[in-house]
Amino acid sequence: MGKTIAIANQKGGVGKTTTSINLATSLAALDKKVLMIDADPQANATSGVGLDHKNAEITTYECLIGEKKASEGIVESCVRNMYVLPSRIDLVGAELELLNMPDRERMLQKQLAGIKDEYDYILIDCSPSLGLITVNSLTAADSVIIPVQAEYFALEGISKLLNTIKIIKSKLNPSLEIEGFLLTMYDSRLRLANQIYEELKRHFSDMVFKTLIQRNIKLSEAPSHGLPVLLYDPDSRGCLNYMQLAKEIIDKE
Repeated sequence: MGKTIAIANQKGGVGKTTTSINLATSLAALDKKVLMIDADPQANATSGVGLDHKNAEITTYECLIGEKKASEGIVESCVRNMYVLPSRIDLVGAELELLNMPDRERMLQKQLAGIKDEYDYILIDCSPSLGLITVNSLTAADSVIIPVQAEYFALEGISKLLNTIKIIKSKLNPSLEIEGFLLTMYDSRLRLANQIYEELKRHFSDMVFKTLIQRNIKLSEAPSHGLPVLLYDPDSRGCLNYMQLAKEIIDKE
């Protein structure tokens, strides 16, 4: 049975989408069959693997409001073994439409129930908010990766996210676990980055991934070419970091 991992942090710009794209492609490169679900209206995970989100006919939006089945919207990506349920800007409207639906927090969970066994891993790229779409993602997930930027204010807001996870665990998804805290945009030369890493370790000890995602220009450039870093520059530090993270997650299993 496949494992569903949400990648979440309501703080923007911490590397959620970068992690979703590059962890998914790294797992696929390690012969795992992977589905990436773009649950962010900005659709950056969709365009980051070369898909045209503007012309996507069936997206996360149609699936969340129950118009279509997820299996109908899944498309192949530019990487072997990796598939995508794309997003587009309409997803913003799903928050409002879900409000009046019965069992509104479980719409994504129901969609994935029929396809979960077809994949080794399902990764959900969450939007930078704690709204109904993110609640759906966390309710559908087995675990959550929390990317944390190695910069000032990095730990701000984590308590709010942990509180949301605690509520979802108690009311909607008792089996939800924290897969790990992932330090992103790390620069070992900066004292602040090292302090944040130490603080994360002090607070969350074994829940912090050993892998650090180092600040890397190739990681930043790759999405503008519609490519994961694995295809854009496989020898880059960013690519090696995400391959290491994929191995760490597989080994944990």
